[in-house]
Amino acid sequence: MLLPVGGLVMNTMMDDMNLIQQAQRHHLVVRELGEEIDLEIGPGDDDPSFANTPLIGGPPRETSVDDNDESKNMVMISQLSGHDQDMSKAQPAKRKKKVVKRWREEWADTYKWAYVDVKEGTARIFCSICREYGRKHRRNPYGNEGSRNMQMSALEEHNNSLLHKEALRLQMASKDKIIVDKPIYVKALMSKTAGSIVEAALKRDPNEVEFIQSVQEVVHALERVIAKNSHYVNIMERLLEPERMIVFRVPWVDDRGETHVNRGFRVQFNQALGPCRGGFRFHPSMSLSIAKFLAFEQTLRNALSPYKIGGAAGGSDFDPKGKSDNEVMRFCQSFMNEIYRYLGIDKDLPSEEMGVGTREMGYLFGQYRRLAGHFQGSFTGPRIFWSGSSLRTEATGYGLVFFAQLLLADLNKDFKGIRCVVSGCGKIALHVLEKLIAYGALPVTVSDSKGYLVDEEGFDYDKIALLREIKTQQRSLRDYSKTYARAKYYDEAKPWNERCDVAFPCATQNEIDQSDAMNLVNSGCRILVEGSNMPCTPEAVDVLRKSNVLIAPAVAAGAGGVVAGEFELNHECNSVNWSPQDFESKLQEAIKQTYQRSLKAALDFGYSKESPEYLVHGAVISAFLTLAQAMTDQGCV
Repeated sequence: MLLPVGGLVMNTMMDDMNLIQQAQRHHLVVRELGEEIDLEIGPGDDDPSFANTPLIGGPPRETSVDDNDESKNMVMISQLSGHDQDMSKAQPAKRKKKVVKRWREEWADTYKWAYVDVKEGTARIFCSICREYGRKHRRNPYGNEGSRNMQMSALEEHNNSLLHKEALRLQMASKDKIIVDKPIYVKALMSKTAGSIVEAALKRDPNEVEFIQSVQEVVHALERVIAKNSHYVNIMERLLEPERMIVFRVPWVDDRGETHVNRGFRVQFNQALGPCRGGFRFHPSMSLSIAKFLAFEQTLRNALSPYKIGGAAGGSDFDPKGKSDNEVMRFCQSFMNEIYRYLGIDKDLPSEEMGVGTREMGYLFGQYRRLAGHFQGSFTGPRIFWSGSSLRTEATGYGLVFFAQLLLADLNKDFKGIRCVVSGCGKIALHVLEKLIAYGALPVTVSDSKGYLVDEEGFDYDKIALLREIKTQQRSLRDYSKTYARAKYYDEAKPWNERCDVAFPCATQNEIDQSDAMNLVNSGCRILVEGSNMPCTPEAVDVLRKSNVLIAPAVAAGAGGVVAGEFELNHECNSVNWSPQDFESKLQEAIKQTYQRSLKAALDFGYSKESPEYLVHGAVISAFLTLAQAMTDQGCV
């Protein structure tokens, strides 16, 4: 009878040690989706050994007589003959109670935010947010406190509580504020005056990484302007502080009846030129810093456009992916219940951005109309039958290609046979592909959050229709290869190492880092057209500049959406059903004006066309001078 008991003790100690060694990393091991895991790992409820197992690095426990006897038993077992050990295997040992469940995505939070610690001499599994091990939430209050199985059940129930979910959401939403993980890259500026502006912004908002990065890029582009007139220093100080920042709670109920809480943002950055226009973004990474950076970029873009309007941006850390139509509708209605009082035809009208499409804008406008009690104006972007122009969704993507065409024309080139790489696979990216094909270019890539797809033969209209179908059904771009076998999909990779002449980053901010920029240069890229806001990190911009890669900034190249939005809001345009040809003609004319204004401002301040960033400087200078004049005329308000 000694052999089974000793063998069980040895296995128990090894299981305990393995559990504790894994937990000491402050999160339990996260396995791949679909893998089976054993939530108990060790003995069942009636095994007392778990309570007496010390943690690695924990306070030492004096060795008792029982422990010495136990170790002697293990030594005796290791010295037994093979025949005796075979007999011990045949003996019926006490079966451990196992709890095996299939790994689900929601279990990731439980394992990520769990750790093991000692409570009153007992090792327990704790929640790393509220520092509790969840026994008060247990359905069975009479369970054995030393059982890992019961503690994991208690932890699961605790993690499903609304209080824990809200704490976890806030923890995840604020992770971008950890400066250690996301250090701020400070550019070296030529003048002390420009440097003082950036220092003041850093001192005021030290944790807003995206906003500080945007400020640095703008100040860098304005160095010669600020050096020429010291009055602009005070203008910049006022401009960099938004007129209004709105942060609010958005509670909503899912289809299972469970309550969720997200955070909403709206930053009305500057209204010196007119009422605000800007997008709503629904994405888990959304934060106040991103809202401010987007609003700042939108303010400059609107000031550069032919239409004098202010800039704003906002959204929520809500993720519409995987949500039903009813869940999205309830969230949008709750979101609008708070923000509607700050919107209006003469105040602020939102438009589409990442995660916000026709469905979301329709729900938002419907609730706004219900709360406001009138049908005054419209949000920019919804369906044609209650909006103006028929090509609203195409405008931004088409505008990027129109801008790039003007740039190539100045270089005595055109799009015929030009090889292009495009990132993203949303509204902007797909419409960039359409217009590139129309101009005879060869677009070869698209991408999503998991990787990128390359088709060496180039995309055509049928292939774009397939891509649109794949994205509408929320499938992976990998499915494209099932129809076109020669295409390849690369997991966890970016398209910037593909051979190209022109690059169109259309996914999100900071998608091109230093190594990606080096890959672009080595791949032969000579022109980069920014389809997304601030797609390059500061280090990537330095690499592109030193390699003489010409940059078309999003402030100028992305003006197509502004133009289309103003068409929709113009009463005369709303009474006319624009044909695609008429709309494109108007769009091309507006983009041409934007390009010429950027070029003229760059030349006026001594930036030649040989400089790879002359359009960046010109666009920011032209927009800033327009804003500065309006702010000076209106006084200190």
